Amino acid sequence: MKISVLGCGRWGSFIAWYQAAVLKNQVISWGPEGDYSYEVLKNTGRNEYVSLDKSITLTCDLQYAVESADVIIISISSQGLRGFMKKITRFSVADKPFVLCMKGIEESTGKRLSEVLTESGISGDNIAVWVGPGHIQAFTQGIPNCMVIDSLNEKLKRWLADSFKSNLIRFYYGNDLIGTEIGAAAKNVLGIAAGVLDGSGYVSLKGPLMSRGANEVGRLIEAMGGKFNSAYGLAHLGDYETTLFSEYSHNRKYGEMMAHGAKFEKLAEGVMTAKAMKKLGDKYNVDLPITNAVYEGCFLSHAFDSGDGAKNCMNIILKLFERRTKSEF
Repeated sequence: MKISVLGCGRWGSFIAWYQAAVLKNQVISWGPEGDYSYEVLKNTGRNEYVSLDKSITLTCDLQYAVESADVIIISISSQGLRGFMKKITRFSVADKPFVLCMKGIEESTGKRLSEVLTESGISGDNIAVWVGPGHIQAFTQGIPNCMVIDSLNEKLKRWLADSFKSNLIRFYYGNDLIGTEIGAAAKNVLGIAAGVLDGSGYVSLKGPLMSRGANEVGRLIEAMGGKFNSAYGLAHLGDYETTLFSEYSHNRKYGEMMAHGAKFEKLAEGVMTAKAMKKLGDKYNVDLPITNAVYEGCFLSHAFDSGDGAKNCMNIILKLFERRTKSEF
């Protein structure tokens, strides 16, 4: 099978490695010329996460990458997807399956990423999402994990999951595309909240954060037409270990450094996702107290002021304790 992986950052480079080194597929890894991640791979054949298998073709020719592929996998920043699709749809891709290996919600519209693809002219029957837990650093050491592939197209979903499975990744068939996408994006927001707790010395609150966070996300999923219980699946609750506790989690680290009044310079998708989820909560009239606290911390507070980060962040968190008493479920 010919696989093109578009995006060669942290996750994209791993996916290319997995497809070539583990599944033995023919792989093209695409990145924009001049991009730091692409240039590192071109010049060294490796980055801080993986060494590219020698069988992988590295290119900055987008037309070649998409038109040569049997399956196109996209792994880029979620907020850049719509603009990126304008470039892709110039080429002959109408009959090709697209797999989104990315987690986020478009901030400007509140759209799920599969919706961005359909609005870009890709048929819903040709779109799947691949999400779930897993540390690249663990995968490359041979430590396995479980993930999920979801799609409105039952045949495509099953074919991809069966084709991509290995002793390293056990796949499950998703059965709620709305819940899978919203849950996968929302766990990054919870990751920022967990980092704030870590950075402020309130680690024992991460248990309640997990429980109430999943409940909050489930209510949003349900209001959007998905299944409440999807928040307790692999895409969301199942991904908490890699997001709320891991030293490798960008979102958790972002929250921890925010509590210390410092900036985390790498990509943390949960920041813009918090903004998008706040819009969705307002649109669907769903109370999202944890999401709103993360939004306030990222956009409205002075959390990054030197010396006051932990105090400002925890003031936001502790305001949740002033809410009226209510039934748990």
